[in-house]
Amino acid sequence: MTSWKKACVSPEEVLDRIKPGMSIFLGTGPAEPRTLVKSLMASDAYNLQDLELIQLVSLGQATSLEEILAHKFRLRTFFSGGVASEAITQGRVDLIPSRFSKLPQLMEQGRIPVQVVFIQLSPPNASGYCSLGTAVDVARLAMEQASLVVGEINEGTPRTFGDTFVHLSELDLTVEGTEPPFTFERWPVDEVFDQVAANVASEIFDGACIHFSIGPLFEALGRHLVTKRHLGVHSPFFTDALRDLVQSGAVTNRRKTIFRGKSLVCYALGTRDLLDWLDNNPLVEFQGLDKVISPLSIGQNPNVFCALPARRVDLSGAVAMHFGKTNVAAGPGEAIDYVNGAELSKGGRVCFALPSRNRAGDANIVLSVHDLPNEFPLREAVDMIVTEQGVAHIRGRSLRERAQALIEVAHPDDRPRLVEEAKAAKILYEDQIFIAASANFYPADIRVKETFKGGLEVRFRAIKPSDEEEMRHLFYRFSDTAVYYRYFTAIKAMPHRKMQQYVNVDYREALSIVGLVGEPGMGHIVAEGRFVKHRGKPLADIAFVVDEAYNGQGIATFLFKLLIQLAKDRGLKGFTADVLASNKAMMRVIEKVGLPAHAHLEEGAYALVMNFDENKSASTAESR
Repeated sequence: MTSWKKACVSPEEVLDRIKPGMSIFLGTGPAEPRTLVKSLMASDAYNLQDLELIQLVSLGQATSLEEILAHKFRLRTFFSGGVASEAITQGRVDLIPSRFSKLPQLMEQGRIPVQVVFIQLSPPNASGYCSLGTAVDVARLAMEQASLVVGEINEGTPRTFGDTFVHLSELDLTVEGTEPPFTFERWPVDEVFDQVAANVASEIFDGACIHFSIGPLFEALGRHLVTKRHLGVHSPFFTDALRDLVQSGAVTNRRKTIFRGKSLVCYALGTRDLLDWLDNNPLVEFQGLDKVISPLSIGQNPNVFCALPARRVDLSGAVAMHFGKTNVAAGPGEAIDYVNGAELSKGGRVCFALPSRNRAGDANIVLSVHDLPNEFPLREAVDMIVTEQGVAHIRGRSLRERAQALIEVAHPDDRPRLVEEAKAAKILYEDQIFIAASANFYPADIRVKETFKGGLEVRFRAIKPSDEEEMRHLFYRFSDTAVYYRYFTAIKAMPHRKMQQYVNVDYREALSIVGLVGEPGMGHIVAEGRFVKHRGKPLADIAFVVDEAYNGQGIATFLFKLLIQLAKDRGLKGFTADVLASNKAMMRVIEKVGLPAHAHLEEGAYALVMNFDENKSASTAESR
């Protein structure tokens, strides 16, 4: 018999030490001491009255509504999701709203009094040290306060590293755990969530320090991050999906500032395979809430990317988070701390992600969320909203620009209604153009990144209605000559009325591509090119322009080649263009690309016809 087992007492002996009115701290989730909790639930001993159970995140059997109804005790928790939600709604569980980063301070100040601690531990090593295993949170602070510390030693609990070690001498009593630790099956992922996660992953750069949680979004996200390099992890939860990501080699934690080389977490929630993988694994560091959830600690890492699931988002960028049984991850208490940490991080960003519609088919992008519960209070801190339809970058944008960007990532069938609602609410201009038929035709697959002279990186994608302001700024950076070359007339102003006609494209008849420099969401449009189909002919009229500050980089040539390929993909046979004879730069680009051109000069302008399948030697030039 293992020596530690000889010192164990029965659960009944532990319960005999409990007095009415005591507060008992329980380990969290998979660290819940199930043997002790089960004995407590089954006992009808007289001394077990008016007890107060304290559990930070309630995911185990202690939160069973049936058990709470049948016994004379209450549960206090700091998290309203999961199976605790129904008991909270019925008034059987006391929810303490709090930022998670403040819980250690509340514990130290005695605002959360604890007389007894029930914790689950791994078996001790040869030196008598056990491990807290899958949950640290504020267990040590609770142990310091309590007059009775009971360790339930469970052979199924992994020995994890970090601030997890507890010597047998720190325990007043030990019990042998006969119930296996809680495990959680992996979340199924449907096609929509997989695309949401793919869009989130497109915004996470090499070297980012990621916040990871539980649920279908994160189950899918891990798969889409395996091609990244030097990711770091600073997160409340470690899961099977995160283990897979670490094993892929994408996570090295080498670019973090604190706990470099380690994935820093508070909890592990997952399958039995995950618990076995974590056993004696030095790659994962378990620390308390004061280290993991503290915004100051989070913010020490550069490039923190905080991804959070949302339930609804409105056109101002306000977010309603999940609640009830479906919420087993982030509540406002966790979210605010991580959002604040990302704001303190150099290069940090905040993302909320959700499908454009819920499972009942209702829109998740709505006019307002202010009548919904669990509203996230810091919309100003949100950088982007992500759906399966794309990414809406909203940081630094006006309410009108936010609405335009968010309508673009709403479900296509919901966009016409949202436009009308936004007009009625005076969020969008009353004359706002919306081409409803194009909602389903936006070419989201056009995503090209190219590096030019001097290391200049330009991203190319199809134009969006929300590009209106950036296109206006580009217009006003043009010289009078550039404007004349592009529009064949001296235009001095480009007000909303004109520009919105330009950025609202019917993608069945035309295609416009913009080139941007700078980080996504903060970039500037420096080039635009488009073609418009001729009626009844397999040809399209083409035009493109580049910010004069970026001339000579090769951007115009690349953009022209890209438009040629996109036109071919759409079954077109050639381009037409009108080019002023004095526009030597445009003619050089056409010549450089090598596309055969028939040029007809009339009144100082060339009318060009360029056939894709024609040999260059067939080019001709005429004049009148």
